[in-house]
Amino acid sequence: MRTNDDQRQQAEDRIRAAMDRLLRGEIPPGGRCDIKTLATQAGVNRTGFYPKEGRPGPFQHLAEEFTRRRDLLQQAGTIPDPREAQITRLKEEITNLRRRLDERDTEVQELTDFRQQAISRLAAQHLEIESLRQQLSDGSHRQVTNLPRPRRTTTIGPC
Repeated sequence: MRTNDDQRQQAEDRIRAAMDRLLRGEIPPGGRCDIKTLATQAGVNRTGFYPKEGRPGPFQHLAEEFTRRRDLLQQAGTIPDPREAQITRLKEEITNLRRRLDERDTEVQELTDFRQQAISRLAAQHLEIESLRQQLSDGSHRQVTNLPRPRRTTTIGPC
């Protein structure tokens, strides 16, 4: 089916409007900043953006303009595709989370080592105390003397 000049102009206007929206970053859910999404948003068949049988497609010049403008925006550091920006952001977030995880792993290992040393020291001190108590009760250790128990005093007044 052939289109007349008026229909072709209306289609080009829709394509240009969709192109501007996509390049501003207004990407529909599930879409991208590409020719397929451009065709869908403009309501035209995407085969019109590609050459056929040795002649250019009716909207090929608009596809080239879209690609050129998109590439210029990407080179300028403006990424018109939010999915690409999201991918970049997520990659940075993953890198940050991995770094934090490594720091936490190191901290956990240091605390585990400290805990093991503390438990070992407490066990050694407990054995030493038990040994001293045993020596005291056996009377085998003559150099240990019992200290007198503190005397009980009665308190007078609020003190």
